Amino acid sequence: MSLISINNLTFGYDGSYNNIFENVSFNIDTDWKLGLIGRNGKGKTTFLKLLQGKYEYKGTISKNIDVDYFPFEIINKDRISIDIVNEIAPHVEDWEIIKELNLLNADTEILYRNFNLLSGGEQVKILLISLFLKGNNFLLIDEPTNHLDIETRNNLISYLEKKNGFILVSHDRNLLDKVVNHIISINNSNIEIQQGNLSSWKENKDRQDNFEIMQNEKLQKDINRLEIASKNSAKWSNKAEMGKSKKYNSETTIDKGYIGHKASKMMKTSKVIEQRIEKALDKKTTLLKNVDRNDTLKIIPLQSNKNPLILANNFQIKFNNHAIFMPISFEVNNGDKVALVGKNGIGKSSILKLILGNKIQHNGEFKVSNDLKISYVSQTTEALKGNLKTFAQDNKIDESIFRAMLVKMGLSKTDFDTNIQDMSEGQKKKVLIAKSISEQANIYIWDEPLNYIDILTRMQIEDAILNYNPTLIFVEHDETFIAKVATKIINLEK
Repeated sequence: MSLISINNLTFGYDGSYNNIFENVSFNIDTDWKLGLIGRNGKGKTTFLKLLQGKYEYKGTISKNIDVDYFPFEIINKDRISIDIVNEIAPHVEDWEIIKELNLLNADTEILYRNFNLLSGGEQVKILLISLFLKGNNFLLIDEPTNHLDIETRNNLISYLEKKNGFILVSHDRNLLDKVVNHIISINNSNIEIQQGNLSSWKENKDRQDNFEIMQNEKLQKDINRLEIASKNSAKWSNKAEMGKSKKYNSETTIDKGYIGHKASKMMKTSKVIEQRIEKALDKKTTLLKNVDRNDTLKIIPLQSNKNPLILANNFQIKFNNHAIFMPISFEVNNGDKVALVGKNGIGKSSILKLILGNKIQHNGEFKVSNDLKISYVSQTTEALKGNLKTFAQDNKIDESIFRAMLVKMGLSKTDFDTNIQDMSEGQKKKVLIAKSISEQANIYIWDEPLNYIDILTRMQIEDAILNYNPTLIFVEHDETFIAKVATKIINLEK
C-alpha cells in the first residue's frame, strides 16, 4: 500500500475565468478501487492528467508510485496485437497474456490479428490487459465502456472486480456499483471521498442534500421572523425616545427615566436580534453549495394519428448480400420506447439509418409511416461546429428553449461562449440531446445518446422520458437506462 497525497491543489486553464480546482486536499490509497464521478466539464479527465504530470499547477501531488493512463496511446496501430502487448508489458510471458484474456472472456486469436482491424471492444481488452500486466503501477482508467455492448461491459465488470489499484472514470452505474469500493466526487465547491459504491454515495448525497435544504428553509423562516422582531423593537425604541421630549400637562405624571431605560433595552434587543440574523445568514452561506438542482428536462412530442409508426416482419439487415442477424418482427406504436440491443456490429445503427431513409440492404418487410417528423441524435459528435447560437439557427430550433435545456443539464454561462469543437465529449453529446428534446417530433431516434454523459444528466433524461412519454427507438448499452425507460426490447442475434 502507498498513498497519493494531494495538498492545496489549485489549477485553471489559461484564459479561464474560474479555476477548476481551488486549494483541494485529500489522500488516495493506491490499493483502493476508486470511481471518479462528477458533471461533464467538472474536471475528471483534467484531474487524471494532473496525476500524470501533464499540466503545471499550484500545490503538491506527492506519490511514490508510477501511474498509467487508459486508453494508452498507441503510436503505430498497424501491428499484430501481441506485439503491442509486449511493447507495453515487455517482461510478461505468453501464458500470462492468455490468462488475462481468459479473465475478460476474450478469444485469444485476437492477439494474432492486426490491432487496427479489431473492434472497439477488442481493442479495449488488449489495452486493459497490457496495463494490468505491466504491474506495480496505479491505473487511471478513463471511460472504458463507451461504445461497448452489454456483454463486453459485463466481461469488463467481472475482470475489474478481481483487480485493485485504479481510478475509474465512468458514467455506467452498473459498473460503478459492482466494481468500486470508494467514490471520489467532484462537487460544485469541493472534492470528497467516500467509502462504498455509487449507490451508497447517492444515498448519502440525497440525505445530505435533503438535510441542507431543510436547514436552509428553517433558517430562512427564522431570519424572516427575526427581521420582523428587529424592526418592531427598533420602531418601539425610536417612538419611546421621541416621547421623552414631549410636553405633558400638570395632571400627567411621566417617569422619563423609565421610558429612557425601556427604550435603551429595546434598542439592545434589536441589536441582539440583528446579530442573530447575521449568524443565520452566515450559516446559510455554508449550505446548498453542492446541492445539484436536478431540474426536469422537457420534451413536447407530437402525437401521430397513425399506428403502427414502424412495422417489421421477418426483417434482416444485409451486408454484402449476407444477413447479419436472425429474422425479427416488431412494431413501434405511439408512446413506445423501443431498445435495440445486441453485440457491436450486429446492425443496430443500420436499423436506425433505415428509419431515417438511408438506403440499407435488407430482407423481409420494413415499413415506416409517411410524413413522420423525426428527431435524431447521432452516435458521433464529429459534425458539430460553430457556437451554440449559430447551431440553434442552423437547426431551426428555439434558442431560448435550447439554452434552457443545456443549463438544466449543467452547462454554465461561460460554456455558452465556447465553440462547440472545444467542448468536452460529454458537453457535445448534451448539445445533441438538447437539440433533440427542443424539437417537436412524432418519433425520437437516438443512437447511443448516453456516451460520455454524466450520471446526473442520465437521470434527468430518464425522468423526462417517463414524464412526457415520447415515442422513442434507441440504441444504448446502459442497462440501468434500458431497464428504466424501455417498454419493448428487441434483441438482435447473429
